[in-house]
Amino acid sequence: MTLSTLNLSARAAEPVRRGHPWVYREQVSGSIARDGEEVRLAVKGEVVARGIASASGPIAVRVWTRGETSVDEKLFRQRIARAVSLRTRWFDDTTDAFRVIHGEGDRMPGVVVDRYGATCVVAFDDAAIRAHHASIVPILAEETRALGVESVLVRSGRGQDKRVELGAGPAPEMRPCVKEHGVPFIVDLEKGQKTGAFLDQRENRKRVGALARGKTVLNLFSYTGGFSLHAALGGATKVTSVDVAAQGHATAQESFKRAGVSPSGHEFVTQDCFAFLEQAHKRGRTWDLVISDPPSFAPNEKSVPNALASYRALHKACITVLARGGIFCAASCSSHVGAEAFASTLDDASLETDALRMVALHGAPCDHPMLAAFPEGRYLKFAVLE
Repeated sequence: MTLSTLNLSARAAEPVRRGHPWVYREQVSGSIARDGEEVRLAVKGEVVARGIASASGPIAVRVWTRGETSVDEKLFRQRIARAVSLRTRWFDDTTDAFRVIHGEGDRMPGVVVDRYGATCVVAFDDAAIRAHHASIVPILAEETRALGVESVLVRSGRGQDKRVELGAGPAPEMRPCVKEHGVPFIVDLEKGQKTGAFLDQRENRKRVGALARGKTVLNLFSYTGGFSLHAALGGATKVTSVDVAAQGHATAQESFKRAGVSPSGHEFVTQDCFAFLEQAHKRGRTWDLVISDPPSFAPNEKSVPNALASYRALHKACITVLARGGIFCAASCSSHVGAEAFASTLDDASLETDALRMVALHGAPCDHPMLAAFPEGRYLKFAVLE
């Protein structure tokens, strides 16, 4: 089959040569006939890469290979097998919930696969890579058997349009109980956020558990209570979980019970976090350990200034309820807000105090690998201040 060739300027080709996996629409000349089409990327007649093209959207091509290496089922199998092999080295039987394929970081741009016990959940970022699902899903089902995976689900759409379909194997349990460093928790594979849970905070949840002994803990934007459960098991005297979603609290309490922790000894508040902080401050309430893990405030580059203002307002409010000598953990999941910009929302001026210093700044764990030339992949920031 004859492949279409899209032309790049030398300047646009430089990031591709260095390993950046995205080519934006304004950077290419040439036509894209359909979503999922394999194309060549060339500079003055020299082919520098091949990728999968999108007929619409800001990213025209997701780069898969350098030079003339084909993007085909053989390549899919090689990349999937390599990703699975790494995970078998990284995880033992105390953790059966982790990311199997992290898109660009595993050199499979646009493909995300998370394992939850005996089930893998696949999400395709756009219609271009989704066009190859008939090739990718069967290979994934074969290669993940080594992890104990029996079924593959495919998630698509967002919000009210979210759908979950069986891709391979028998129909799985849709609310499985999985393990994270030996800690059990419930995942809703049908209605949960992302593929079911936020697996990128796994190591940070463990860190919170180690910090929580003997402390009162406030977990803001608690969702299904991952930080809360680790804190409770770590010896927190009382954990307060705050989120607008009552269903998230219900799942959290179910996980507490599975872990042998009585939810009645802790507090679950269904309320907007900003409103909760304002009221708590007025009442003079404080906590020894405060965790803030909000949803992304910056869905695109234009929203960054407003996002930074929101982070500053949130972090300042968190400090008003932090006990003297307390610990503040602040997270950001936005790829558009870099580490330096995020740190600027935690400086003395933003917090209106010089009593704290940043003792750690963590990113995503090893199952969310990054490419050196792809700063967008370094999206997660988890700062610890004491």
